Amino acid sequence: PSRASFLTGLFTAVVNICATIGAIFLVDKVGRRPLLIGGSVGITVTLATMAVCFSTAGDDGSLSSGVGLIALIAANLFVVCFGLSWGPLMWVVLGEIFNHKMRAVAMSLTVMVNWLTNWLVTVTFPSLSDIGLGFAYGIYAAFGAFAIFFTTKFIKETKGTKLS
Repeated sequence: PSRASFLTGLFTAVVNICATIGAIFLVDKVGRRPLLIGGSVGITVTLATMAVCFSTAGDDGSLSSGVGLIALIAANLFVVCFGLSWGPLMWVVLGEIFNHKMRAVAMSLTVMVNWLTNWLVTVTFPSLSDIGLGFAYGIYAAFGAFAIFFTTKFIKETKGTKLS
């Protein structure tokens, strides 16, 4: 079991690194906003898929082999979508959307909010998963859907723009 956990974690890390390298090559070709929107769509679909899969879990949390395989694929596709978009591009976009007079303070505040949000996900996941993993992943899918709306409505493309 510990070897399988290690190999699963290693595989996930390699997938994330490969996706992040992909983002490096795509960011200036495709643009920040399309990658963020596409990543948000992928994140929403994969999390919703995991929500559906885990809503079928038995009392012991086990999934049938077919559903378990779908959940595993969705989890790894989530990592790909995140690695191609929000993981690396948040840092790019934050550096580009604020003018130089306020960039340091604004980035500090937005990074603080990012870390607080990460902390909130970490500390609430056990309670949410006690209710049900389908419920937890459903909430996260809803936030992914909100990211589609937010990015579409409020994030401007910064590809090719000069820093101010």
